[in-house]
Amino acid sequence: MGVCSSLGFSEAEIIDSLENGRVSFERPSFDPTVVTSPVRNFDIRDFFHGPFKDRRYLTRGGLFCVASAMAAVRDSGLGKEMLTRAGLFMGTGPNLDISGEFPEIPDRRMDRDDLMALWMLRFLPNTPASVTARCAGIHGENLTINTACAASLQAVGEAFRKIREGYLDLAFAGGGDSRLNPGGILAYRKANALFTETADPGSASRPFDRGRCGFVPGEGGAVFLLESLAHAKSRGASVYAEVCGYGSSMDGYNMTAPHPEAEWGEKAVREALHDAGMDAGDIDLVSAHGTGTPLNDDMEAVLLDRVFGNTRPRVTAFKSWTGHLAAACGAIELALTLVCMRHRYIPQIRNLQDPCHPRINFVRNVTEDTPDAVLLENFGFGGQNTALVINRYG
Repeated sequence: MGVCSSLGFSEAEIIDSLENGRVSFERPSFDPTVVTSPVRNFDIRDFFHGPFKDRRYLTRGGLFCVASAMAAVRDSGLGKEMLTRAGLFMGTGPNLDISGEFPEIPDRRMDRDDLMALWMLRFLPNTPASVTARCAGIHGENLTINTACAASLQAVGEAFRKIREGYLDLAFAGGGDSRLNPGGILAYRKANALFTETADPGSASRPFDRGRCGFVPGEGGAVFLLESLAHAKSRGASVYAEVCGYGSSMDGYNMTAPHPEAEWGEKAVREALHDAGMDAGDIDLVSAHGTGTPLNDDMEAVLLDRVFGNTRPRVTAFKSWTGHLAAACGAIELALTLVCMRHRYIPQIRNLQDPCHPRINFVRNVTEDTPDAVLLENFGFGGQNTALVINRYG
């Protein structure tokens, strides 16, 4: 795997940040009324040897996609021949940095002397995948997914299915996103989704707390190599975990608000469990979507209680550590889950003082344990629902 996160760029950095409570919540200079969680000290040149001329075609979110993918390629140990046959599944978000791309549009005339000839590439969703394929030599089946906050976890799920069904032996899957710019913040502000209070930035992200009042936008990316177990064993690969089940659905209810009874979100979760051949009682840990918005957390609490009310697995929420990474949140949360599984460490939900639901087993204190089976959930604007089940390997 390859990771670019506000908690670090390597397994060692991430676990150190978690153990020491190190986060990057701050008020951005362009809008100090909100809180964001940026990735600090990121330089795309650190992920390449030599010039990288395609950089100009990528947004910051696209740079996280490509950087994470190239880190995953290096971590995979794959040679040129195997890379040629690999698939590529990428979850990405829109370019909302409108004022950054076009600071002035006089009389509706967009053209200007310094406008890049291929400026449209910075707005095409598949540009990060195209750049990754060019740089890594990947030529297999590919898919770019834009299902809002479910996108990168759905990318992993779709790659999993293609491998299981025999279409591919191996595939890179994940995604990246960044909306920490005036356009992105304006979009979320108009949707009344952001934390905008004057409290300390470190206390802003509070999933499942009764005092929650909006999410904190973050940024980053993560990409993984998925392959069949037989293929991994044949080349002596190190296995992080096993993907066991995947489910997805659409609410068909509201363009921004989730279905309040979580009917279709539950469908995605139960599909993932069924796909994995598991029951609710087999799940040891849930990585919840947990945005910190009133509507999402209420919906997800209803879902968790209905599916897991009798078994009560532990529930954590990584957005309390990283903020909400939009299209990249599923990939980052999968990466953090894998790191925590390897280090027998389950972090608490930060700032959770007054839980919104009494029967859910929220992780409120650090737990040193290795869960065998984990369910990851992501829900996005437009009613997008995705769930993935992974199992500890070995």
